[in-house]
Amino acid sequence: MTTEREFLESYDPSEFVAAAVTVDVAALTIRDGRLHVLLVERGGHPFAGWRALPGGFVRDETLDAAALRELAEETGLRPGEDDLDRVHLEQLRSYGDPGRDPRMRVVSVAYLAFAPSLPDPSAGGDASGAFWVPVDEVGELAFDHATILADALDRARSKLEYTPLATAFVGEEFTVGELRAVYAAVWGEELHAGNFHRKVLSVPGFVESTGETAARGGERGGPKARLYRAGDARLLHPALLRPAREDGIR
Repeated sequence: MTTEREFLESYDPSEFVAAAVTVDVAALTIRDGRLHVLLVERGGHPFAGWRALPGGFVRDETLDAAALRELAEETGLRPGEDDLDRVHLEQLRSYGDPGRDPRMRVVSVAYLAFAPSLPDPSAGGDASGAFWVPVDEVGELAFDHATILADALDRARSKLEYTPLATAFVGEEFTVGELRAVYAAVWGEELHAGNFHRKVLSVPGFVESTGETAARGGERGGPKARLYRAGDARLLHPALLRPAREDGIR
């Protein structure tokens, strides 16, 4: 019987179709009250001059390390810095349809990166430009990046339904109105103030009162809004469903 060492010494990878692995990062942030995605302008072929999600081929590194490296190259942040450490990074899914890259068979492992107030981008690698673009103004993208972005947006919007991730986008102390603005930006729809306030306070461990009030009055000149801080919940139960999803389950 052949030993494993003998098998590996005789193994010929050229007998199989050549393939490569890349990472693509859908990085989302809120700027001026709107949800934005980080896009780069490709400096070379294929799709030269097209906008795309930041990404690149995986080197001698883990997939997570490759995603962080690509994100750092386009934002100017570096792993280990406070700003990059506060980025929520999670693997989204893999994309490997034949023909998605005209060069060769390329499988991409996509990541969702989500963080408040990320800085102005600076193009790195082979990109000729980098931009924060409102998600409703993206337009056509290279490769299958429009599909990846759509999946990332759906994942981010779902994360706000079932987790307290939105509290990372406000200050240490915040009003329910400020929290509602985060949900409205990510979900892309206006939310009824009273209904949202009631739902937030009905979720155990989501937020807790500080006992203080904001320095200024309410949104319409009423009493000063109460201040809250993030609670200890890791999952929201009941979930804060998007209005469209709420209507669909009634």
